[in-house]
Amino acid sequence: MEFKDIKSIVDLMKKNSISDFEMEKEGFKIKLRRTDGTKTEDVQVQHYLPPTSAAPIPMPAAAPAAPAPAAATPVEEPAASNDPEIKSPMIGTFYRAPSPESDSYVEIGDHVTADTVVCIVEAMKVMNEIKAEMSGVITEILVENGNPVEFGQPLYRVRPA
Repeated sequence: MEFKDIKSIVDLMKKNSISDFEMEKEGFKIKLRRTDGTKTEDVQVQHYLPPTSAAPIPMPAAAPAAPAPAAATPVEEPAASNDPEIKSPMIGTFYRAPSPESDSYVEIGDHVTADTVVCIVEAMKVMNEIKAEMSGVITEILVENGNPVEFGQPLYRVRPA
């Protein structure tokens, strides 16, 4: 894994408010942890060599975290909706359609029932169909297609029918 790959992971973590990331593959292990902004980010990279390997593979040093801005400008949040939410039952990657060429399962304004499949969450190479588990009309789509989601993260808002 190259330094640019690690930086990409850190950027994705910031963009999607993910606080912990850990990956281990073929003797390479990386753990990333973000904090609330009052501390620097904790980056830990380890490379384990197979017993037959003679020389270590050099790993790039992690760049220091950028200092937090002195004063953050308040961002106006949209008005909170009282509509119930369809939440992710697991950590994974959110997909609105069964394949890139297919239409989305649901769009804003579509009527859903408890058994309506609204999306897929991919976890560990398994595509898990997520059902609405409520009846109503989709009023808001809260996650962009292809983005990571966390357990309990709202995916859709539904106005009860």
